[in-house]
Amino acid sequence: MQRTTRQGTATQATTAQRSRTPRTSRRRLTVPLTAGLLAAGALSLPAQQAQAAGSVVKVTGSQGNWQLTVDGSPYQIKGLTWGPSVADADTYMPDLRSMGVNTIRTWGTDGSSKPLFDSAAAHGIKVIAGFWLQPGGGPGSGGCVNYLTDTDYKNKMLDEFPKWVDTYKDNPGVLMWNVGNESVLGLQNCYSGDELEKQRDAYTTLVNDITKKVHAVDPDHPVTSTDAWVGAWPYYKKNAPDLDLYAVNSYNAVCDVKSAWEQGGYTKPYIVTETGPAGEWEVPDDANGVPAEPADQAKADGYTKAWGCVTGHKGVALGATMFHYGTEYDFGGIWFNLLPAGQKRLSYYAVKKAYGADTSHDNTPPVISELNVEGDAAKVPAGGNLTLTTRATDPDGDQISYEVLTNSNYIDASKQLTPVPFIDLGGGRFKVTAPDRPGVWKIYVKATDGKGNVGVETRSVRVVPPPVSGTDIALGKPATASSYQPGSGDCPCTAANAFDGRNDTRWASDWSDPQWLQVDLGSRQSFKHVQLNWETSYAKAYTIQTSDDGQNWQTVHEETAGNGGIDDFDVDGAGRYVRVNGTARGTGYGYSLYEFGVYN
Repeated sequence: MQRTTRQGTATQATTAQRSRTPRTSRRRLTVPLTAGLLAAGALSLPAQQAQAAGSVVKVTGSQGNWQLTVDGSPYQIKGLTWGPSVADADTYMPDLRSMGVNTIRTWGTDGSSKPLFDSAAAHGIKVIAGFWLQPGGGPGSGGCVNYLTDTDYKNKMLDEFPKWVDTYKDNPGVLMWNVGNESVLGLQNCYSGDELEKQRDAYTTLVNDITKKVHAVDPDHPVTSTDAWVGAWPYYKKNAPDLDLYAVNSYNAVCDVKSAWEQGGYTKPYIVTETGPAGEWEVPDDANGVPAEPADQAKADGYTKAWGCVTGHKGVALGATMFHYGTEYDFGGIWFNLLPAGQKRLSYYAVKKAYGADTSHDNTPPVISELNVEGDAAKVPAGGNLTLTTRATDPDGDQISYEVLTNSNYIDASKQLTPVPFIDLGGGRFKVTAPDRPGVWKIYVKATDGKGNVGVETRSVRVVPPPVSGTDIALGKPATASSYQPGSGDCPCTAANAFDGRNDTRWASDWSDPQWLQVDLGSRQSFKHVQLNWETSYAKAYTIQTSDDGQNWQTVHEETAGNGGIDDFDVDGAGRYVRVNGTARGTGYGYSLYEFGVYN
């Protein structure tokens, strides 16, 4: 879904939107990939249509007094976006039903979709079946298409989407078809100015052309199209009159959708196809300059608020598929998933209650009401001690077990959560060893009750190189290297960058072995300590060498099992020149150092 801020006018969107961080990437890893393969012609279409007893779904009523009906009966969408694999559908569908869910939403439809439709139907659930159009939330979701000139792509979508509709239109699991996801907004990552406006017009015109072909094949299921902001609706109003209803993904701003619809003069109802607590793109930054993730209780309240605002627009908002029934246990999963690793959170029960299911006998998760970092969270020495203070209670009196995890998303975009050893100091205090790589890390405390429930809270810490006694005699001195990266990204990455006293500039070498970086101290000097601050591209094997003439070198320290981060060690050395000589890279890239400190 790649998020940006969204509510506003079309003009504001072209000038003031900021790019969104890819999310679970999280949840859309499999379905859009399959849809992309389909778009590329890599998946074959079935030879004949599936036969089953499908439902007749209609948008009925008149201006401001619409409703969705299924086989003539009113149907309010109480839904969740679908995250598990199709193979696990029978495992999770009963749980969804127990939550009061009657609808799930997907992002792609292809040859692998039938078991999901069948399982949903068998459990009394229907599917808002998506079709993926590039670029989605941005180029990272599938690449840029020129909707003015790329007739091959457009014709392929016009041909293939209706064929899949024809395949599944009689499946009782189908509720409606959803063409595209967030591409009106996402096109801003491909184009700008007048060209962006033309592309948005062309894209929504294609959506309408697809809609007409889908209607011709299947008159018994509505067609909608999702975007990430209500500013997309004027384009649909202008270019896609054949849509049966609109759809929007809106999180913290979902309560503003009603007024936007009223002010826009729209003549179609809508559904909310993603919503929930405030997203990473909507919250303020914390003291370390990264988005301040809401607490578990705040996230649960976000779902309650969202559903209240959807149901508050009676006769126009026909329901929602809130985000996200996912099991990924990673950065995005902790932010949004209702059951990461299959463990239920406060948000799970908030959705269940919102949808009218009975929660009175449920055993509910531990609540972490406090999580703090002792000392200065903006200056945590790499590899040093880090103490967390927590306060957690369990509503049912269950015994709580704890786990501490770290994540480096704001350093290297990794979504993985890594469990780390900790010492329980008692009284809700846990001592861990700080990561040895500088940058802003997320620290998570996970509290489980042994009954399938989990509470998770997180804080950021800024890890810095540990202080060193003595003077850095290499600071600001002339430096040379075997090679350096002259351009792209944050480069040029020259040798001097490693001796400028800054941890946001770096030296980067060519992608080969060996490579070296040396500093001229100006005269022969003794030193007792070296500190190396590696970027992601670190040295697995290297030596620290000294020389009086820059030609003849003596090794004073050797490393054969480097793992990056901070290398901090005492050494007995002397010479005018000091160098790090890399002989084996730790990655497929070159060598890269933020700082090379030499201390007397």
